Formats: sequence, structure tokens, C-alpha cells
Amino acid sequence: GLAIEVQGDQQAWFGFAGTPGYLSPEVLRKDPYGKPVDMWACGVILYILLVGYPPFWDEDQHRLYQQIKAGAYDFPSPEWDTVTPEAKDLINKMLTINPAKRITASEALKHPWICQRSTVASMMHRQETVDCLKKFNARRKLKGAILTTMLATRNFSAAKSLLKKPDGVKESTESSNTTIEDEDVKARKQEIIKVTEQLIEAINNGDFEAYTKICDPGLTAFEPEALGNLVEGMDFHRFYFENALSKSSKPVHTIILNPHVHLVGEDAACIAYVRLTQYLDGCGLPRTMQSEETRVWHRRDGKWQNVHFHRSGSPTVPTN
Repeated sequence: GLAIEVQGDQQAWFGFAGTPGYLSPEVLRKDPYGKPVDMWACGVILYILLVGYPPFWDEDQHRLYQQIKAGAYDFPSPEWDTVTPEAKDLINKMLTINPAKRITASEALKHPWICQRSTVASMMHRQETVDCLKKFNARRKLKGAILTTMLATRNFSAAKSLLKKPDGVKESTESSNTTIEDEDVKARKQEIIKVTEQLIEAINNGDFEAYTKICDPGLTAFEPEALGNLVEGMDFHRFYFENALSKSSKPVHTIILNPHVHLVGEDAACIAYVRLTQYLDGCGLPRTMQSEETRVWHRRDGKWQNVHFHRSGSPTVPTN
């Protein structure tokens, strides 16, 4: 385990370490911290012991940390219906965001739920807590089994190579976690490439309705058609959809070359790529247009939307 001994009310930055669900807000903010972090962790443990699941939980670690920093927890029904108000009060005092106002260990020992447990604490057998804890652990084990299967399948060839070596070393937990994180990043980048392809397909099909669903209403853009001016909103693009793209009967094929995706946190991303568009001109001759594009994406309510793009090179509307 990880531990450090502090004297008195000493506070310092001892590093960012620990089990994610038990970390206190001050640790996540990288503020100097001391003994109050232990009371926060005790509050999390008490919460789990009473109902069988943690106060803060999300598969996404970034969202989990946001919950913790905001102190976003509650006492949902029906599990908490039979828990005494005194127990909830003690948890609230332990899970106080401000460490200076958080209950201390000596104060907690004097709390009614602790020192008057014979009259205050509920004496009922909490089988529901045991059942909830089993269900929560089952979900975690299922996720672990899925990730293990993914790793085993993906690294099958590498594993066979290790088995052939007498001094082969098993992959560490740290490297396994790194692989999982790398795969998550890779999947998110592919998601950005896919939604970009969907947007371009809507342009090629002259489908303004589909285009507006993928773009933010306040979309900003620098593009050749705007002659170097920054345009905002959908009206500028509507003109081309209604008067050129939707009326064009020429077959159009677009491919994205060398896409590079930069993830900016959990809900923002930027993609840069070269766009090649093939079409037939008025004489039936094949033509190709090239443009260099950068698009900024923002995820709202689980849906990616294009909020800005910058395009150089040829106009996107094929000419005769």
C-alpha cells in the first residue's frame, strides 16, 4: 500500500497516488494535503459498508474525478431508506469538499452514530448491503474479464513468443493498463475520423438536414468561398446546399488522407487531414480537387458536433 506519516497538521504535496474512487478533492486539485484525506477515504468506505456501492463511480476516470471534486453524491432510494439520519450526517461531514471544514478523527469518534451506537445505529441485518456489494463487484469483474479477453486476443501472438523463451517475463499490470488506455485513445480517435467522414458524406449528398445535425448551430469557419472572412452559423453553408450541392447530379467521391486526431480532454478533439474529391466535369472528364482541412469537435450529451473548421485549397463545390 501507499502511506506517509505526517506530524500535527502538516500539509504538503505528497504526490498523486491512490485508488481513484477514494481520492479526495484536494488531491485531485493537486493542493497541499494532510490528515483530512484519510477522513474523506473513511467516508467513502463507510458509504460502501452501509449500502454496498461507492458514492462516486463512473467507468470514465475523468468523469469520476469531476464527481469527486464537485462532491456529487446522494443517498438514493431504496438502499438508503433504512439508514439512520445520524449515519448520513456522519458521511456528509466526512465527505465535505473543504478539508478545513471536514470532520476530524477525534470529532468523528464523538459523533452520535459512533459513541451512541446502541441507541442510534440501526440494528437490522443489512443483507441488502451484501447483495448490492456482490452486484457491484460482479459488474467490475465482468468489465475486468472483458478487458482481459481483449488483451489476450490482441496479444496472442506476442504471448506465444514469450512462452518459447525460458526466461520470458509475464506482462505487468502496469503495462496491461497502459495497453488498455492506448486502445481507448485509439478508439476515440477512430470515432472522430468516423464522424468527420459522416459530415463529408452529408456534404457530398447535398443533405443539409444531416449536415446541421452534425454541426453546432454557431459553427465558425474559414474557407475559400468566404474570401478569408470568418463566417458563423449555418446560413452561409445553406446557400451552397440549396443552390449547388443538392442540384448536382454529378457522382462525387471523397477520401480523407493522413488524418491526425488530437484529443483535448474527454469532450473535445481536433482533426487535420487532406481531402481529395473526385467528380466528373461538364464534359464527362474526371477531375480531382484537393483541400487541407482542420475541424474542431465538441461532445455534448454524448454527441459529437463540429464547432469550427478551417479549409484551404479548392472550393468544395465541383465546377463544370
